[in-house]
Amino acid sequence: MATLKVESLPREFYFNGTRIPDPAPQMTAEEIRDLLTPSYPEIATATLTGPEDTGNALRYSFSRAIGSKG
Repeated sequence: MATLKVESLPREFYFNGTRIPDPAPQMTAEEIRDLLTPSYPEIATATLTGPEDTGNALRYSFSRAIGSKG
């Protein structure tokens, strides 16, 4: 019988080309958004995509919402 080894991949978050380490692995991605919003206000309206398996981490990306003011 073969033994399966289970490993969880760490999460990492990207916003505007900046890698943001996972501040709290027990929190959901949406909770992380709320946590990061004071430091990165544009994350509040950004689109969250992911997770994407990069082989050594699960990558979540925040993409800025593009729109017109007024």
